[in-house]
Amino acid sequence: MSTAPPFRYDGYQLAPAQNLLICRYSLGERRFAERVGFPGGGDWTAPAVTAAARLVFLLAGVSYYKTAAPDVIDLGGTAVTDAERAFLTGFYLDGLAEFGYRNGLDLSGLRIEGPRRERPAPPSAETHRDGGRPLVPFGGGIDSIVTVELVRQHTAPALFIVGHPGDRFAAIEAPAAVTGLPIVRAEREIDPQLLRSAELGFRNGHVPVTGIISAIAVMAAALDGRDVVVMSNEWSASIPTLEIGGRAINHQYSKSAAFEAAFRSVLAQADAQLPNPQLPGYFSALRPHSELWVARRFAGLTQYHDTFRSCNRAFHIDPARRLDHWCGQCDKCCFIDMILAPFLAAADLEQIFGGREPLADPDPHGELAGRFRTMLGTSPSSKPFECVGEVGECRAAAVLAAARPDRAGGKLLQALAGELAGLPELTPAADLLRPLSEHFIPDAYAADDLLG
Repeated sequence: MSTAPPFRYDGYQLAPAQNLLICRYSLGERRFAERVGFPGGGDWTAPAVTAAARLVFLLAGVSYYKTAAPDVIDLGGTAVTDAERAFLTGFYLDGLAEFGYRNGLDLSGLRIEGPRRERPAPPSAETHRDGGRPLVPFGGGIDSIVTVELVRQHTAPALFIVGHPGDRFAAIEAPAAVTGLPIVRAEREIDPQLLRSAELGFRNGHVPVTGIISAIAVMAAALDGRDVVVMSNEWSASIPTLEIGGRAINHQYSKSAAFEAAFRSVLAQADAQLPNPQLPGYFSALRPHSELWVARRFAGLTQYHDTFRSCNRAFHIDPARRLDHWCGQCDKCCFIDMILAPFLAAADLEQIFGGREPLADPDPHGELAGRFRTMLGTSPSSKPFECVGEVGECRAAAVLAAARPDRAGGKLLQALAGELAGLPELTPAADLLRPLSEHFIPDAYAADDLLG
């Protein structure tokens, strides 16, 4: 653990005139401020908005804590219940597991100190929010596109997009336009000191950003009078990226079922302290489904095939380095290609990737082949720290794709599938195309195969 002074939560401020939430933190003499703007405005007097802002404040702190990763977090004057303290501890320890691993840090001794808040009495009955006004966080990839099409039966869905002030990603905006749905926006401005990490001697690494975005989405939903935030986190997001010494390290922790359940519990507890149940609900519409199931569903949504783009290089912080096409080289390009290959014609994927389809690489021993093998679990290297599917899904996709007549001449894919042929533990694709896990999806939002 670090010998740095405690990381302190200094407080948050609502600035309704500017449609702004300001969160303040400190580490010794250094001060940090994060600003989250909601340009669409809304009812800033609603108790649910203040309750949601408090949760944004609690979760956003993780980005500043990691600069030194001290062994004590001081909540200052922010009182939390025992359950909230346990949730926050898990958010830091599990959400920063990859950060700790990559930086050689043991965070297990982390202590969160601060005043205690009494837990409210539980509600007498579960409150169901289903006014037909879902808010869908939208990233422009196949998962959120499939979720949007699942919730279209509701009267007034809207997309939620968060970005830097004044900056919009074409890879999100183009498929968002195809939906034809209204957009609720948030503008997250991290403290500029974080962009100078190397210069200022800060530690750097992955944080559970989806958890932060989830809290911001709940606040945006409260401001816009929406009743539920519908996420697009699938079954495999719960599978650890790797395990070290019996401890799971999951790049996608804040997309996992464990986080979803814990965050729902914290929301319910916060809601119980309001005059009437007012906080939006929260669940993932894809939780019981595999990426293979999502890919099959997406394959039929041809209206999006020309605009969607999940390439890592489409989301570079520096707009000058941001690609307006698939790079065909990164882990996300490889995964999306492989998971869609069983369901889309090779010619269609070649067109989608603009002549840079990873599976079209003729070299079964090249760099791209190595990327595919890490995802298939046939390489000594571990699965990449990326939002990609688990090994069984990738293997099933490779086997299905290799059996397509239009893939018979693909040297790379046939080589990869051949390496899988002798493995006894292959999961049948049919098993991965059925619901796989428990979930919190209300019937009104469930896919057909959950209602049979």
